[in-house]
Amino acid sequence: MAPYQSRGIIEAPVRPSDRWGRGGRLLGNERLRQLEVLLDEAFVIPGTGIRFGLDGIIGLVPGLGDILAGLLSLLIPLAAWVRGVPYITLVRMLTNVSIGLIIGTIPVFGDAFDIFWKANRRNYRLLTLHIAQPHRHTWRDWIFLLVLGFAISIIFAVPLILIVWFLEKLAAYRPVG
Repeated sequence: MAPYQSRGIIEAPVRPSDRWGRGGRLLGNERLRQLEVLLDEAFVIPGTGIRFGLDGIIGLVPGLGDILAGLLSLLIPLAAWVRGVPYITLVRMLTNVSIGLIIGTIPVFGDAFDIFWKANRRNYRLLTLHIAQPHRHTWRDWIFLLVLGFAISIIFAVPLILIVWFLEKLAAYRPVG
């Protein structure tokens, strides 16, 4: 079976060397594509062309909705692991789910973010690219994770720098009088 292209995404057949022979068939391309569409693209906001899925709807339920959507989103990375995708790509997939889950917990903004982030579509695309062309895209995964790590470092460094600056000003303060 040769890979084929559907809606801009390269889809590859299940390889016989999968970690769990039957698991690769149970988590095949067509089922994963259907899951991705259901979670991220099943519905359209009329007149806008903006697509959203159950992930955006389930996320509206405070607390539990985001957790349930996050658990459903783990099915594509699980399938990728079963099918032998490189670990760096699995880390990137889990990062995509984590970003969606963490930001998705913010009321209103998080739900809007979920509609545009589409972690499941991103992960399905990573899965199909790495199955069709093994090890060709791993450098992009490393760059993504390095940039993400740098951004997180800055996010944590800024408050620490401000605290140190404030403590220095406080220590140097001499009351007048």
